[in-house]
Amino acid sequence: MPNIFQIASNCVQEFRVGVDIGGTFTDIVFLGDDGQVLARKIASTPDDYSQAVLNGIKNGLRELGITAEMVSEVSHGFTVATNAIIEQKGAKTALITTEGFRDILEFRRNRIPRLYDLHYEKPPPLVKRQFRLEASERLNFQGEVLKPLDKAGVDRVVQYLLDNCVESVAVCLLHSYANPEHEQYIAKVLAEKAPGVNLTISSELLPEMKEYERTSTTVINCYVRPVVETYLTQLTDGLTEMGVQVPLTVMQSNGGLATADIAKQRPVYCIESGPAAGVVGAYHLGKRLSMPNLMTLDMGGTTAKASIIENGDVLQAPEYEVGGEISVGHRLLRGSGHILRVPAIDLAEVGAGGGSIAAVDRSGSLRVGPQSSGAFPGPACYRLGGQDATVTDANVLLGFLHQKHLLAGEFEIDADLARKAISDNVARPLEMSDVEAAYGIHTLVNSNMGRALRAVSSERGRDPRRFDLITFGGSGPVHAVGLAEMLDISRVVVPPFPGVFSSFGLLVADVEHHFVQTFFKTFAELDITELSALLNSLWEQGRTQLRAEGFDDSRHEILTQLDMKYEGQVSDLTVPYPGNEVNQQAVNAVIKAFDEEHERSFGYNSPDTGYQLVNVRVIARGLPETPRMPERLELPVSSNGSDASQRDVYFGPNRGWANAPIIDRQSLSGEKTEGPLIVEEYDSTTVVPPGWNATTDQWSNIILQKE
Repeated sequence: MPNIFQIASNCVQEFRVGVDIGGTFTDIVFLGDDGQVLARKIASTPDDYSQAVLNGIKNGLRELGITAEMVSEVSHGFTVATNAIIEQKGAKTALITTEGFRDILEFRRNRIPRLYDLHYEKPPPLVKRQFRLEASERLNFQGEVLKPLDKAGVDRVVQYLLDNCVESVAVCLLHSYANPEHEQYIAKVLAEKAPGVNLTISSELLPEMKEYERTSTTVINCYVRPVVETYLTQLTDGLTEMGVQVPLTVMQSNGGLATADIAKQRPVYCIESGPAAGVVGAYHLGKRLSMPNLMTLDMGGTTAKASIIENGDVLQAPEYEVGGEISVGHRLLRGSGHILRVPAIDLAEVGAGGGSIAAVDRSGSLRVGPQSSGAFPGPACYRLGGQDATVTDANVLLGFLHQKHLLAGEFEIDADLARKAISDNVARPLEMSDVEAAYGIHTLVNSNMGRALRAVSSERGRDPRRFDLITFGGSGPVHAVGLAEMLDISRVVVPPFPGVFSSFGLLVADVEHHFVQTFFKTFAELDITELSALLNSLWEQGRTQLRAEGFDDSRHEILTQLDMKYEGQVSDLTVPYPGNEVNQQAVNAVIKAFDEEHERSFGYNSPDTGYQLVNVRVIARGLPETPRMPERLELPVSSNGSDASQRDVYFGPNRGWANAPIIDRQSLSGEKTEGPLIVEEYDSTTVVPPGWNATTDQWSNIILQKE
């Protein structure tokens, strides 16, 4: 059986298509097997996101002059599941749990994002209390039955769900990770009596400890599953009608691709698919550039996301939150959203984007974000009725952005409206000039984004000066050098088509599947034989899944991780397990790695305390026959839609105004071009201030370095 990356036409020239949906724009990248690239942004269609995807692909086919049969792959990142949670528009969901644990979604964890806010309200549970039902049963943590399952009670619960027309049912019983029999029985009854109901049982989705996290994750999977199934079905049907006869793959939060069929069953793995794709693109680009230590910054219209790639590895987080307030970039500040206990690329996110609103608060202080003007009305300069001052308005006034339009002339803007919004909302209240106010907005949003960059670096024991900064998103290259100077980073990389770089990341990602199983043992009582049996079982699960997708054993990459802690601790850390042999030498290596990571993260280690193993994790990756990262990229000649060759740009009180040349990416070369300089292209603008220089490399990356 051919793997999912081999099902293609017999045409000489073939194209892979990556599509990432945002709130404002849908980003599309066509990548030919010869490195030819077409990147486009089109307006998203919130009423039916699939329409923007299909229209964008049709337009790309027409512009390239190719047929649908020449498309060899379609990879997708979407926000459909996230939007369903934020807007509370998921399925009518019920929860069946162990007697006495009905309100676990209300109790949550004792974490709130605003510690001294007496009026803070937790987000409402995704399951109403009337549909949180109890099963009379009880297991202990070893899976032993303390109280048998009341089967008659299960029948009554199922009938209640049928009477109330519930769409989805989550089953999460206490300690089912150690013994799934009770959950499996309930699932069997539901399948027989309510076959049309979407069903997820926690022992299959997430067989690990922590009852709240496991319950929340299972509920979210049920809540968004019908929405995601409908969307992906519409999209695949539309692609088929168009003549695109290749499987649709979907980006997962962990940075790996999965088939659309898997995403329909386990949408909880795809909640943060868009942000993950950009980091994956940076990871593969870093390998090509021999830059193993990268800090990523993805700045869009509403948020900025930061992550790091260390020693050639993308850092993963075992859980994250969705549907609450914007994270301020600190691993301890949680509680505003719904917890998801699934692997995800470790991101710090702040409410800082081109649409972030700048205003003066009651104390007379300037604030920027997290509120955003959104797609509509958007920044004042968009001429859509917005009157608030935003980061984009400030960048227009400072001369960083084109004064008349964006997207190479496709999107007109008005610099006078930008000036008026900043004058009315910021400059006059603070009694300063319009330019001073604009630069204050620019500086403050940089400070906010710096919090995210520090959260993934210095707050986790990493020196940011060891890293190069790679920046993307429509607004990222405008602010990148300012952030680099803030963190004393000397080199910045702006990849090709930075405004749609997440879509490119979709096209270089690998198929990836994650498996986990709780294995709660102290290392003093650890049985190597028992651990070996569990690891071999998980490894075989991964290989079986990859074989089913057409990857032969020679193209399997199996990685193993252990969740560990010191005895008596509550929190755990994830460390790599070396190789595929289970012996004492490997166990000793894990212990050493844990001590090192604990000291780096928390400033100390405590080897005399004893070690506790919590979970075993396996990552199964399907490797393509040929590298997914092309040897070269052939970019179309960019145009900013203007004949202007220079303009006045304000670089702050220390550097002042400068008459900066305006060029496109193709005008740069391997020779250093000194700033001040503005590089304009279709999807983004790169700002090079005085004291920095710009070059390009063989992959058309812009390399910015401090002189």
